[in-house]
Amino acid sequence: MKKVVIGMSGGVDSSVAAYILQKQGYEVIGLFMRNWDSLVNNDISGNPNLNNNICPQEQDYNDAVKVCEKIGIPLHRIDFVKEYWDYVFTYFLDELKKGRTPNPDVMCNKYIKFDLFYKKAKELGADYIATGHYAKIIDGNLYKASDKNKDQSYFLAYVNKEIFKDVIFPLQDIEKPEVRKIALENDLITAKKKDSTGICFIGERNFKNFLENYLPNIPGKIVNIDTNEVLGEHIGLMYYTIGQRRGLNVGGTLDRLFVVGKDLNKNILYVAIGDENEKLKSDMAIIDNINWLSDSKPNKCMAKFRYRQNDNPVELIYHDDYIVVKYPQKIKAVTPGQACVLYLDDECIGSGIIKEVYKNNEKLWYL
Repeated sequence: MKKVVIGMSGGVDSSVAAYILQKQGYEVIGLFMRNWDSLVNNDISGNPNLNNNICPQEQDYNDAVKVCEKIGIPLHRIDFVKEYWDYVFTYFLDELKKGRTPNPDVMCNKYIKFDLFYKKAKELGADYIATGHYAKIIDGNLYKASDKNKDQSYFLAYVNKEIFKDVIFPLQDIEKPEVRKIALENDLITAKKKDSTGICFIGERNFKNFLENYLPNIPGKIVNIDTNEVLGEHIGLMYYTIGQRRGLNVGGTLDRLFVVGKDLNKNILYVAIGDENEKLKSDMAIIDNINWLSDSKPNKCMAKFRYRQNDNPVELIYHDDYIVVKYPQKIKAVTPGQACVLYLDDECIGSGIIKEVYKNNEKLWYL
């Protein structure tokens, strides 16, 4: 009997994934990862914040315990708090300091769930590891899940390709409503539990209050990029992302404003009024830190520049340590720091991190 160690998050997806594996005849072991010290916000500066929407991590663990007891599998618990800080959260803070828009979930999968977790599972004698992700593995290659609405291959595209030969995604051909139905039919405590949102393993927070524990909050000017008029004051550049409309708190104008960029040296948040499509669209990006998942290196393929985005046809021009990605149809809000994930049909062939963005061969410095 093959042994599978599955990551149990205390949510409905991992609960049903574990149930399915057991029904398929595997010896199943649950493993709960503690990656964040929610009691003190992991504030190493010595300023604990105990009243800021504390992540219900212990409740998640208790739910995982009850699910494992219900389906009759053991549950182990492991602490990756230091590693999460070193490999994921430090990256997240560093990217924010650079004015970029990071994606910690991508790095969490790369360094925690499909590296440290994988190694621990092997110590437990696992033949395979499994998670509740919506994605598909075919012959060791990563593909989109059957449920395209829930597909999470975008977040998995930075994982070391060698790991996938030992990965099972039990939900790869199941749609989310069916997952809920299976949980209800088997009386799993997580059946109606709300899906988690927010930063990976940190959860839902007041983002401003949370970040103030780690980065200095430096207010500055909000400036109309077209007229150079000062419209108001921002609360800190790290709290804004390209294309953002809400939360600008600029009075005295009837027009809707949107964020078009940041000047870190001058601490200016640039906004614009009018056609956001024209202001925010680009036709070329440079991506680096490439992670290939396939031997295919096509000149043309499809790409996602952010999760929940439709696939976009692109042309690839290869260089030694970066790729130029061209999309003459123009795409809105391609943002440095985000992942660009490449696809051939449903196969995820690789990914890179967006470094620079261009329009009409001119670098959009403000992005």
